[in-house]
Amino acid sequence: MKQDTQKLPADSQFGKDDVEVISRQTGYQGFFSIQKLELRHKLFEGAWSEPIRRELFVRGGATCMLPYDPVRDQVVLCEQFRIGALYEGSSPWLMELVAGINEEGETPESVACREAQEEAGLEVKALRKIRHYLPSPGGSSESIDLFCGLVNAEGVEGLYGLPHEGEDIRVHVVSREQAYAWVESGRIKDAAGIIALQWLQLNREQLLAEWREFL
Repeated sequence: MKQDTQKLPADSQFGKDDVEVISRQTGYQGFFSIQKLELRHKLFEGAWSEPIRRELFVRGGATCMLPYDPVRDQVVLCEQFRIGALYEGSSPWLMELVAGINEEGETPESVACREAQEEAGLEVKALRKIRHYLPSPGGSSESIDLFCGLVNAEGVEGLYGLPHEGEDIRVHVVSREQAYAWVESGRIKDAAGIIALQWLQLNREQLLAEWREFL
């Protein structure tokens, strides 16, 4: 229902100081954790909300990278099982980007290069930052740093991953146009993959100009 906006301040930009965490406790601790919070926050009209209770899935930061070979005009994609897609209605084996969790002391750029080697045997020659975003802020703390990486895709198809981390990855090398088609058809359905490929579709010429010295 639309509320009266006459009392709204001209600048309604809020920050962390406009949230009061009343209590926080860990509801579950495993590979990830879930925290139970009671909090209140400033309202647009200027008052404070009543205390609200929320569960927060704590994941931290991760890095995703679209490996792109501009010489062959091909992208590298990783197919692997994802538990979050188990009950989605189709196969839980998803076609994704190179990705990994940001460990303490690592930069997103170093994570992109490390994961490219571990997941696909790729050496990254150059990185282009696409953007930083929150994939599911309604209930998760996860943030994503998204890149496009310059690689040589020749001969990298095959099986990869670190067994001690439960990874079983099949690497595919496909044309850029095929990857676009997979976004349209729904075969690529994770947010990072869709965002990165649509970004490449819009910015490829500018990217090639930036990478000219590496080609």
